Amino acid sequence: MNLLTARILIAAAFLTTLALAPGVSMAQVNQPMNEVSLGTAAAPGGAMVMGMGTNGIGTDAGSGGPEAVAFDGANIWVATQFSDKVTRLRASDGTISGTFSVGRRPVALLHAENCMWVANLLGGNVMKLNKSTGAVLGTFAVGTSPGGLAYDGANIWVANRESNSVMKLRASDGAKLGTFSVGKRPMGVIYSGGSIWVANNFSNSVTRLSTEGAVLATYPVGKGPFALASDGVNVWVTNYFGATLSRINRADGADLGTIRVGDGASGIIFDGTNLWVVNNGDRTLMKINPATGSIIATYATGIGPFGVAFDGARVWVPNFGSNSISVTPVN
Repeated sequence: MNLLTARILIAAAFLTTLALAPGVSMAQVNQPMNEVSLGTAAAPGGAMVMGMGTNGIGTDAGSGGPEAVAFDGANIWVATQFSDKVTRLRASDGTISGTFSVGRRPVALLHAENCMWVANLLGGNVMKLNKSTGAVLGTFAVGTSPGGLAYDGANIWVANRESNSVMKLRASDGAKLGTFSVGKRPMGVIYSGGSIWVANNFSNSVTRLSTEGAVLATYPVGKGPFALASDGVNVWVTNYFGATLSRINRADGADLGTIRVGDGASGIIFDGTNLWVVNNGDRTLMKINPATGSIIATYATGIGPFGVAFDGARVWVPNFGSNSISVTPVN
């Protein structure tokens, strides 16, 4: 069962009330974001004009299926999995500057070693792209249903959802350096504090690996861990089916508790000061103070947000069901 199907099946029964931390006023709830269409309606020259979006409104709703997003230092890349393409937007103004064909069902993106990496869920492979031209520089077979990517400074780590494993590829040439068992349905993966951290969506756990692939520890978290981020001290885990955010001390693995967020907690990123958490079911983006766990603000996105990226000044959220990407300044 894929994640979208699971959402539909549980939607009627899984209704979560958004819990606001003390000090969050109603004025901070559902602040609007600018929205950029990823559809075919383009201004002359291919420019996509940013306009004020509303919750659930987008162009060509239901097409494309944008889910993954990444920043390459100048551009935002979005994987539209149902079109088997990736789209590049200029971060400064949202102009679409290229659309490139990749493999079947691209669901994860990563910028590493001056290239873009794409995990193709149904293709069983990872592609390395020239970020200037979009040309495919290499295609590397991995496990079944690759859906998460991380970079440790020399190697690419791929989470294989149906193989219950992560694979290590040398970034320079894609050579396979090992395959390592983790929990059930590994989704998110990050490199932090000299370790590889993997969110096991069906095991309700996080596996910590050495860069040689040895399992260092397994930590219980909430229901349906989806994605991870680190603030340099702690590792944070979104729990998709639990509507919570788990905090793990990076140094010793101590469980530092959970924070109530929204329904379908999915993408997460740290901007150097605050955490940003996407709530797929609530169609919201939350800005969270990592020191206190308090919710600073809540923003309205489009339909079905999953991923999130930070470009140094703005946060970007692709909307799976709106065929659009929402954006807001971090301040």
